[in-house]
Amino acid sequence: MGQVNAIVLRAAGINCDLETQYALELAGAQCQRVHINRVIANKQMLDNFQILVIPGGFSYGDDVAAGKILANQIIHHLMESLQKFINDGKLVLGICNGFQVLVKTGILPGNVAGRQENVTITNNDSGKFEDRWVYLAPQTKRCVFIDSDRQIYLPIAHGEGKVVTKDQATLELLRSGSFIAFKYVDKDGKEGPYPINPNNSVDSIAGLTDSTGRVLGLMPHPERHIRITQHPHWCRLKSGIDGDGMTIFNNAVKYIKENF
Repeated sequence: MGQVNAIVLRAAGINCDLETQYALELAGAQCQRVHINRVIANKQMLDNFQILVIPGGFSYGDDVAAGKILANQIIHHLMESLQKFINDGKLVLGICNGFQVLVKTGILPGNVAGRQENVTITNNDSGKFEDRWVYLAPQTKRCVFIDSDRQIYLPIAHGEGKVVTKDQATLELLRSGSFIAFKYVDKDGKEGPYPINPNNSVDSIAGLTDSTGRVLGLMPHPERHIRITQHPHWCRLKSGIDGDGMTIFNNAVKYIKENF
């Protein structure tokens, strides 16, 4: 495929759309930021894109719960169109607030546990907004966004990032089905307590994928580490110009070019 077209959904309170657009364009995609109301009014618009991203921010002020109102908009107005988008082999990425939206729509982790209420994202155990850098270890080879053998370093910025499951059986389904995309780890790749796991997510879960591997949601922000100079210790690093977050955007664009 020649041109890869990406859409970044906007809504009131979304504030990472410009950075996300820029990251996709650096990866080689042509990208548009589009308000969700425009998509609801013209659902066929999605046919023009191969990558859809729900970026970070505080959609609708995170009233009720983080991402809940935007999730309800999708459930009641766009669910069929978005499911067709995924079934057509296209890619969906949810970052931070976008991850919360994908979980609360039930798109992530999908019907692995029978219904959406079996997995959710809630308040950090620290009781405060966490703004720090974290290490992420990939947990699956299925997700097309991920380099499965590469640990990455990204910033987080959220007050509701704790992934929880209804019960142990649900967690075992996530593990056995390779739905866990990333875990929080230390620099040596080992799981640990706060602040290694900054929100006390169950099983150190930082991101989830679906059964297709073409949907990814994660709490950390890849669009905030696309250049090496965004790394907090960039002057000590020896080589390279891309930050770790570019792997996710590069892999998405590469996948579309090779499969469409």
